[in-house]
Amino acid sequence: MLFIKDRVCINVLAKDIQNAQAIHQASGGHALIGVLAKDFATPQLAITYLEQFQAVVGDVASVGLGAGDPQQCYHVVKIASHINPQHVNQVFPVVGYTRGKVVRENCIINCLISPTGQPGMVKISTGPMSSNEAVAIVPVRTALIMAQEMKATSIKFFPMEGLKYRDEYQIVATECAKIGMWLEPTGGITLENYQEILQIALQANVKKVIPHIYSSIMDQDGYTKVEDVKKIIAITKELLEV
Repeated sequence: MLFIKDRVCINVLAKDIQNAQAIHQASGGHALIGVLAKDFATPQLAITYLEQFQAVVGDVASVGLGAGDPQQCYHVVKIASHINPQHVNQVFPVVGYTRGKVVRENCIINCLISPTGQPGMVKISTGPMSSNEAVAIVPVRTALIMAQEMKATSIKFFPMEGLKYRDEYQIVATECAKIGMWLEPTGGITLENYQEILQIALQANVKKVIPHIYSSIMDQDGYTKVEDVKKIIAITKELLEV
C-alpha cells in the first residue's frame, strides 16, 4: 500500500532508475518518485525513460514539471497521457485539461497554488501565460472548490520555503480537510522541519498528505540519500503511531 495507514506517503526525486529502486525499497513502498519533464529535451525521451522506470521500479512514478515550471505543463500532459502514472503534478489552470487527457481514473492529479503573504488568500495564476499577467489572488476556499471542479485530487502548496508561510499553510490545511481535498506541502522541507509540517496537516485532519522532500535529502551528485528516506518514513510512522 502506497499510503502509511491510508494517510501519508512522501514524494521524492531520484537521480536514475537505480536510485529510484533503492528509494522504493528504503521507503517500504511508501514513496512516489518524481520524474521531471524539465529534465528531458522532449516529452518522448521522458516517456521512454518512464517505460523503463515502471518496468524496473513499479507503479510509483510522479510526473512533475520541475520546480513548478509552468512552461512544462503541456509536456507533463503529453507524458502522463502516454504513461498513465499513479501521480501527476500540474499548474492550476491546466488541471482540467490534464484530467481529461489521462485515462487512468484513479490517477492522483495535484493542483498548484502558491502563498501570497496574505493568510487566507492564495495565488492561482500559476500557468504558462497567466503567471506573466497581473496576479490572480483568491480566497483559499474558492481556489480549492475550483480545483475540485477541475477534478484535482489534491492541492500542491508551493513554494512553501519551509515554515516561512506557516499561517497560510495552516489555513490551506484546514480548508482542505473541510472539503476532503488531499494536501501536498512542497518547497524547503528538510529533516529538521518535516515533522512540524506534517503534523500541521495531520492535526487539521487532512484526509491524505503527500509531502515533497527534494534537495535537502540529496547528495552533491543529485542522488537522494536512502538513509534520509528511512529517517523521514520513521518520523511519519511515529506521528501516525504505526
